[in-house]
Amino acid sequence: MVSERESITAKLCAFVRAWHSNRSREKIFDDYLAFDFMGREEYDSIYGIIRSGFGGLQEFSREDTEQIINEYIAPIPLSRIHFNEVRLADFAEENGEIQYVICGAGSDTFSFRNTNENITVFEIDHPDTQRYKLEKIRELEWNIPENVHFVPVDFEKERMCGKLIEAGFDPSKKTFFSILGVSYYLTLDVFADTLRQMSELSSLGSEVVFDYPIKTGDFPRRVERLEMITESLGEVMRGGFDYNEVSRALYSLGFQIDTYMPPEKVQSEYFDGRADGMRAFENVSLISATFTAGYNYE
Repeated sequence: MVSERESITAKLCAFVRAWHSNRSREKIFDDYLAFDFMGREEYDSIYGIIRSGFGGLQEFSREDTEQIINEYIAPIPLSRIHFNEVRLADFAEENGEIQYVICGAGSDTFSFRNTNENITVFEIDHPDTQRYKLEKIRELEWNIPENVHFVPVDFEKERMCGKLIEAGFDPSKKTFFSILGVSYYLTLDVFADTLRQMSELSSLGSEVVFDYPIKTGDFPRRVERLEMITESLGEVMRGGFDYNEVSRALYSLGFQIDTYMPPEKVQSEYFDGRADGMRAFENVSLISATFTAGYNYE
């Protein structure tokens, strides 16, 4: 069965998108379907988890809970999905018919917000996580578009390459891959293996987008606090990567970085001047890279 870590992570991200869409006047990203997908009961349940200090004995006030959401929970998911979907839209406009592979799709609602019929979507997730999502879709009586494919993959036992091909993926077509919120919990070798599978599936000009935590730096208390929060939910962060490590891994697989946003750039792009004080995390970077060549194993 899906672990508690996986289900809570997906629900937290969905909650943040719903919260921000419903309550913020200064929207970084408007996921107007997130609340509908969650439903009131699940939304209130996640709010309760946050208000209780993520399972602690205390109960925060409404004002303190909102501060926790804005300070710890919202900045990373909102900035990375904005970064991802703006680049996806540009990629689709430039290339016409494309494929979009969402790795660890969770409660992502793009498949139902998308109005571009030239984008064929492949949602990849653990079989139990995906089963939960499909049950929610049936309960909501949402119609799954013909250009959307759900691909269950147990990464401990299966490679996504074969599963995607079985689901109708065409390696000759340009593809946009997103892998958001995953690198925090993996070693570089394991994360690079996922990138390697993407490179095996990529035609020239395909693109990958991901976020990652920086390994070292003089970070403020809230970075440590976020790590404590995720650990309390059963999800242990692995410490992050150096930019040079990430760039070498991408280059060795035929990817060239075309956009790199370190924390200060994320701050200026998405958070400067906000009235609510929400700000970028000091250790999180965003990257998009284009597949330009075959493997370079040296």
